[in-house]
Amino acid sequence: MMNQQLVLASRPTGAPSVDNFALREVPLAEPAEGQVVVRHHFLSLDPYMRGRMSDAKSYAAPQPLGEVMIGGTAGEVVASRAAGFAVGDRVVGMGGWQTHFVGEPARGMWRKVDTTRVPLSAYLGPVGMPGVTAWYGLERIIAPKAGQTVVVSSAAGAVGSVVGQLAKRRGARAVGIAGGPAKCAYVVDELGFDACVDYKAHADVRALATALKAACPAGIDGDFENVGGVILDAVLARMNPFGRIAMCGMIAGYDGVPIPLAAPQLILTSRLRVEGFIVSEHPEAWPPALAELGAAVADGTLRYREAIADGLAAAPAAFLAMLRGDQLGKHLVRLA
Repeated sequence: MMNQQLVLASRPTGAPSVDNFALREVPLAEPAEGQVVVRHHFLSLDPYMRGRMSDAKSYAAPQPLGEVMIGGTAGEVVASRAAGFAVGDRVVGMGGWQTHFVGEPARGMWRKVDTTRVPLSAYLGPVGMPGVTAWYGLERIIAPKAGQTVVVSSAAGAVGSVVGQLAKRRGARAVGIAGGPAKCAYVVDELGFDACVDYKAHADVRALATALKAACPAGIDGDFENVGGVILDAVLARMNPFGRIAMCGMIAGYDGVPIPLAAPQLILTSRLRVEGFIVSEHPEAWPPALAELGAAVADGTLRYREAIADGLAAAPAAFLAMLRGDQLGKHLVRLA
C-alpha cells in the first residue's frame, strides 16, 4: 500500500502558487512498537500554514523544504502497536498533508474523539483548533461584558464565525467585517451577528471607519483581529477607552507586504490592551473551550459551514482559495 504525500517544494516569493507544492507516493510503513497508523479522512487548511511556508522569523519554525506539509488531520486508526489506541478509534491530530500517518501518537499529538454527536470533520473546525482559538481570544483577552460591542474581522471564516456566536452567548453585541454582500448576509442571517460591514464596499480607512461607526453606535469594546492593515486602522479609530484587541492573525501581511499602523498613538490615547496569542501555547484553555464548543455543536446552537475539496491532489488549489477567501467557513480536504 502507498502513502500519498504533499511536500513543500519551494518557498513562495509574494503570493504562493500550486507550484510551491509537490505530490509524491511512498510505501506505507508498518507500525513499530509504540506506533499507530492513521488513515486520514480530512485535512484541515488554515491561514497559519502560509506563514510556515516562509523562512522569515516567526513564532514557529519554517516548514522544511522537501518534507510533508504541516497540517491538522482527522481520521481512523487502522493499525496500532501503541497503548491506548485501538483499530477503529477516531482521532484528531497533526498528521500533515498525506493520506496516512505512521508514528508514535505523541508525535502526531493524536487525541481520541467521540463522533456520536459531533461529526469527525467538526473536530478540525468549531470543535478544534479554530474553535479554541476563537474561544481563547474572546474569553481570555476580550472578556466582553453583556451589552458591550465586539467586532470580528474575517467574520465568515472558520475562526471569526465562532467568535461572534460566542460573543452573542455572553450577551455582547457582535459586529462582523467580511468581504462581499453574500458573506455579510451569511454572518447576520445564519450566524446571528447583529451587523456586518462589507469592507469591499468602502474604498479607504475613513469610509470603513464611518461604516463601523454606523454599525457600532456605542463604539467598539473588543476587537478580534484576523486581518490587520486598513481594517485594523479603521477599528482603532472606533475603539472605546480601555478596549481589548485580541491579535489572532494578520492576513493582510501574509505575502510579505508591510502593514504599518496608520495611527498607533490611538493605543495610548484610548488606553487599549493589544495582545497577540497562539492557542497552542495555552493548553489549560482547551478543556473548557472544547466542552463548551462540543456541547454547542452537538445541540445545534453553534452554526458552521464547511468548504470541502476532494482528494489530496486538490489541497494546494483549495489552500490558495482559502487564502483568497473564496468560500465561507472552514476549509477542508476529504481524503477518505
